[in-house]
Amino acid sequence: MAALKTVLIFTKINIKRFFRDRLAIFFAVLFPLIFLIVFGFLVNGNNNISFNVAIINHSSSLASRQFITGLKSNKVFKINQTVQSSSVAQHDMIYNKIDATIVLNKDFGQIKNHIPTGKVKVLYTENSSLAAQTISSLINSTVVKNLNNHLVKSSKPFIVLPQKLNYHSLTTFDYTFAGILGFSIIGIGIFSQIEIFPELKKQGVLRRLHTTPIKVWQYFLATMLSQALIGIIAIAIQFVAAVLFFNLQINGNLLEILIFTVFSIFMILGIGLAIGGWAKNERQAAPLANIIIFPMLFLSGTFFPQFEMPIWLQRISSFLPLTPVINGLRLLTTAGKNLTQIGPEIGLIFVWFVIIYAIAFRVFNWE
Repeated sequence: MAALKTVLIFTKINIKRFFRDRLAIFFAVLFPLIFLIVFGFLVNGNNNISFNVAIINHSSSLASRQFITGLKSNKVFKINQTVQSSSVAQHDMIYNKIDATIVLNKDFGQIKNHIPTGKVKVLYTENSSLAAQTISSLINSTVVKNLNNHLVKSSKPFIVLPQKLNYHSLTTFDYTFAGILGFSIIGIGIFSQIEIFPELKKQGVLRRLHTTPIKVWQYFLATMLSQALIGIIAIAIQFVAAVLFFNLQINGNLLEILIFTVFSIFMILGIGLAIGGWAKNERQAAPLANIIIFPMLFLSGTFFPQFEMPIWLQRISSFLPLTPVINGLRLLTTAGKNLTQIGPEIGLIFVWFVIIYAIAFRVFNWE
């Protein structure tokens, strides 16, 4: 009972120290929140795909006017009204001001066999060939198709039937959000400890604590509890911001997300305790922390999906400590999974938990 009382006392001390440190509050709470908002607006802005095109109409037919009206009503196309000639269009395409130029010749809409006919030209440069193919396909499947159906009624031997599956798919923001949560856990678990421990050693605080009956496990447990509380506050703020600003749909159980987050903070915190407990000063702690942190940030799916990496690199990165944390958060928050369905992620976190704390207890020193 006395041992647990000591743990609670040091937990309270650590929490008070954190809320008195403005720099710690900034990096643990505000910095990840800024990251979330910036990346969220960038990702959401890129989700609305559109193409900048110019229209040069040499025809005066009704069909040409109907075609242009249909094109303007399609939100995928942004019509550049300032381009009125082929030379200006060519200049703007070369300088990437527009993606393509749509040209209707004089004979567009000319009546043949009682039906208006015509061809739509899509002019593009070599660098925009992929965009031009997409633009051509969209024009053919939307605007031109509507015109053709209005003029000629034809049978449809083949049809497409959309069917929605009862599963949640992940959006780009879902990947970004879970990655930033992982980044926050890194900050709470590692960055804070490599700053605090060398400073406490420098001031002789840990040396004085070593003369008291406190044990290493008590000091570690107190740190774990305080950082878990701080982490819950920081991540809760990010959840609120994601819901308010970016309409994040939380499909998982909040209690299970909380349990998984605390477990993840405990595991990642062990890395900070090991580095901070081993290092005698900041010059030793910072380089070692960077060697460990940066591979995880770039390879664990923090800022971009792992499936975009080569297969061999995916296999290696799947065993990094941060990878199961981010994947688990992603599955719990947005894919609607529960703890029983992310057993591999929890199992890998537990393995790392045992390994990391075995190292942390062995390398920790009070001076």
